[in-house]
Amino acid sequence: MDFLTNFVGNANLEPIFQLTFVALIMLSGPVVIFLLAARGGDM
Repeated sequence: MDFLTNFVGNANLEPIFQLTFVALIMLSGPVVIFLLAARGGDM
C-alpha cells in the first residue's frame, strides 16, 4: 500500500487527464458520424 500512495503522490496527473480528454475528443467525431448514419442523417 505504501508503494501505491507513493506512486499516486509522485505521479503527475495533468498529462494523464490531458491525454484522456484528447482521446475522448478524437473518439467523439466518428461517434457523431456513426449516429448520423444510423439515424439516416437526421438528428
